[in-house]
Amino acid sequence: MNVYFLVAGILCFILGLVHSILGEYLIFKNKRNRGSLVPTKVNAELKERHLRIIWATWHLASFFGWCLGIFLIKISFDHSKLDPEFINFTIHSTIITMFVSSLLVLIGTKGKHPGWIVLLVIGILLLIGN
Repeated sequence: MNVYFLVAGILCFILGLVHSILGEYLIFKNKRNRGSLVPTKVNAELKERHLRIIWATWHLASFFGWCLGIFLIKISFDHSKLDPEFINFTIHSTIITMFVSSLLVLIGTKGKHPGWIVLLVIGILLLIGN
């Protein structure tokens, strides 16, 4: 078992969970009508359809993180049983994705959003584990 890949996969799940929960609480809770799943309360600068796609995209990011987490956890347990070329490609692609994502969040939020740190840690764990 590759512990680095396992921890990176678990961090992907945790990051996605925290992302969705905090997003709902901090961003979308005041933008939703009572009993509505999708937020629809808008202001002059934001149309309802834009708010809806922002909400959907917000949760897609969490879901994609969970999917990456599943891949990493699977690889962590079955590393020797899987095709080494495919594993190498998958891990390298994920390392690049995590480092670029970390940089994007760091720049986009001027370092004020802690998500960039978790993304960076995941990338580093994958780099070490590879």
